[in-house]
Amino acid sequence: MPCKLFYDAESRSLLAELSGDIDHCSAKGLREPVDKEIMTRLPLHLILDFSGVGFMDSSGIGLIIGRYKLMNDMGGDLLITDPCPEVRKIMELAGVGRLCRVIQSGHRSFSGGVKL
Repeated sequence: MPCKLFYDAESRSLLAELSGDIDHCSAKGLREPVDKEIMTRLPLHLILDFSGVGFMDSSGIGLIIGRYKLMNDMGGDLLITDPCPEVRKIMELAGVGRLCRVIQSGHRSFSGGVKL
């Protein structure tokens, strides 16, 4: 599963643009590059852009919770943007909104500025 990573030094924000399906097979391939970038850059904000994700199972919830814990332990926060209605429903059922904000940003560009 592709994952594009962008870092903004001024805001200390890391954006991970996810795409494809998130399931047991693909979750590890997302976790490793995101975690590596988090440990390298030490961002204050992690933004997981779900605009390119069409399907997610419980492995995706595990991916979100793990990144939430990592960011929380570092004193940072997590923001999820633009999940499709099906993925958003799974997040709602799992209570992801109690851990972090889930928003529809209306744009696909990091430079467009997601309010943190």
